[in-house]
Amino acid sequence: DVLAFFDRPGTSNGPTEAINGRLEHLRGSALGFRNLTHYIARSLLEAGGFRPRLHPQLR
Repeated sequence: DVLAFFDRPGTSNGPTEAINGRLEHLRGSALGFRNLTHYIARSLLEAGGFRPRLHPQLR
């Protein structure tokens, strides 16, 4: 982090820390997940900003 500051002043690791915080929160509430695939999918939904498209009739 310190060396990156000198390479590119004015940049922040805030967005990365925000995603890490959301994943930590999800991990705390994911104790009921029995399948790693489901946890990964939920992580992508929460932190990745992925929003599946709904069928036009479902909107």
